[in-house]
Amino acid sequence: MQTNADSAAAARPLVFAGFPASSWAFALRVWLAMLLALYVSFWLELESPSSSALTVAILALPTRGQGMEKAGYRLLATAIGVAASIAIAGMFSQTDGLLLAVLGIWVGLCVYAVGMLDGNRAYAASLCCTTVALIAIQQIDSPLQVFPTGVARGAAISVGVLAVALVNEILAAPNYHPALASRIEALHRRVTDLAQDAKRGQAPSAPVAASLLHDIAVLRPDIASLAAESSVGPTRAAAARSALVDLVSAFSLGRMLAALSARPAPAQNADDPDQDAAGLIAISRSWVRTEISRKNAQVRSSLDALRAGTHPYRAWRAPLYRSRRIAAEAGARATISFTLIAIFFVLAGWPTTELCLSLVAVIIGLGSTSPSPRNFTMVAVMATPIACVLAGSLKYLVFNGVSEFQLLAIGLAPVVIGLALLITLPSPLPSSLGRLVLVFTLAVLAPANPQSYDPRVFVVTSLFVCLASALVFAAQVLLPPLSGDRRVRLLLGEIRRELSRRDSGPARHLAPEEVAFRDAARIEQMLTANGPSAIDDQIAGTTMRCFDQADALRRCRAELDRVGQGPLAGAAQDAREALARRDAGAILASAGALHQAGARSNLPTSAAIAALIAASAAFTPLQSPTGSSREKRS
Repeated sequence: MQTNADSAAAARPLVFAGFPASSWAFALRVWLAMLLALYVSFWLELESPSSSALTVAILALPTRGQGMEKAGYRLLATAIGVAASIAIAGMFSQTDGLLLAVLGIWVGLCVYAVGMLDGNRAYAASLCCTTVALIAIQQIDSPLQVFPTGVARGAAISVGVLAVALVNEILAAPNYHPALASRIEALHRRVTDLAQDAKRGQAPSAPVAASLLHDIAVLRPDIASLAAESSVGPTRAAAARSALVDLVSAFSLGRMLAALSARPAPAQNADDPDQDAAGLIAISRSWVRTEISRKNAQVRSSLDALRAGTHPYRAWRAPLYRSRRIAAEAGARATISFTLIAIFFVLAGWPTTELCLSLVAVIIGLGSTSPSPRNFTMVAVMATPIACVLAGSLKYLVFNGVSEFQLLAIGLAPVVIGLALLITLPSPLPSSLGRLVLVFTLAVLAPANPQSYDPRVFVVTSLFVCLASALVFAAQVLLPPLSGDRRVRLLLGEIRRELSRRDSGPARHLAPEEVAFRDAARIEQMLTANGPSAIDDQIAGTTMRCFDQADALRRCRAELDRVGQGPLAGAAQDAREALARRDAGAILASAGALHQAGARSNLPTSAAIAALIAASAAFTPLQSPTGSSREKRS
């Protein structure tokens, strides 16, 4: 008994002040990396040492691979932003109104790029907007300073990146692939349970099924960070992608088995048993069970390759689905919002408003990476006054005129470590609030050597920081961002348009398994628009029905192309025509004809029959409760 108690106690993580030891280690790494970045920036006498501290705050991620991947994209986006700042300032510096219009268009283009990307690639697109804001907009009245300001910012960011990399390496920041493997394994158990229920004729509800697809596809951006983790990182990333793609394929097979198991068996035709639908369904069930077992083995193989850092059995691609219309609408709204705020400043005639306008572009750019830009702006509205109070307390109560680096390190410790602990919380609101407060505190404090203690500068900076978030929120009230319901409707319309095509559409170069993952990524975006728990049952049912139909069509096309040569060519062509008409009865009849042709030619047709039976079930019209009641009354 004592041994079991000791082992249970050893399994529990160490907790101090409500946070586990891993969170404290992460917060300590952030503080040390920030001190190292500031010390090197002061020693090199960089023009903007606070940019190196901000870089550390932005790269504050719990694992090594995530931080390094984001650092690489930050350097790339900074270079692009500096080049764009030089080009914009050089061509439009003498035209104030046109310059503001061009800056607004650039903000919109960056937001559009964010909508077409995901993960840290989307962050890099938003950083292109941020870099132009902090360089070109702040130097709008002195265009000759754009180039030296851009070089100074690039140098400070490089120092911050190197500081994060060095501290993570020395203090052995954890790798991400063990946690990712555990998450994929948990998802595999859920997909396996779905298949077990399907064998008993039980299928999960549409919202539950859509939520499972969301949980699988949402891991896609995390896979990219594995490539920067170690020398075998790209191999591990390929294994993780293969595991996710096979999980979606196993999920769709489980849905197929549930539909076949729940399908009522029609009366047998003793005169022509080869065309008996019950026999065809039995063949299909047997094939689907075998295919599920094979897919589960492939998922386990990919998981083993992920843990061992070896190549998977096959390197699947995990394509991302993005709606150009949604991205374009978001970009247009960002351009209009920025332009309206710029017009407000022009009409107000306030001096030195460049800082506020640049922060407006920063908030718009960073907010575009959030599923809900308005919620992000609301968090920014809450974070800015808190950050100003913290920065003022540090500057005028803690430091109070001192310039020693040791006192700077001691004074920053409670603020940086405390906010870094908030970042580790699983709840999105306090985590986002902690990160934004940390970033804005450093921006307002602006550590420098020597430190400036001019109260007028501090008050103006604090006022503009709070005003920037308030103006962005006001602009979003006048011109609301794309609502979650509208995004869901647009994505659902795109699903239906793709189903109406006879060809594979824009994904014709992908394998059926890869296209299924692309559809799962689209469902993940639909659920993220309003939150996985807030999806409407009717929308979830329509979405999953479209997913089943698209998957069945792809399987049918692939299998018919495989058997559509030689003696089976005629039956395969009839099946294609039935699929083109989306006629469930004709599809079922074509499956029987293909079974007969295969039996005469002694050729295997089980896979094609299973795909056709599944397509017949997927395209069977749903029985309307209203229609049933009318029939009963008549």
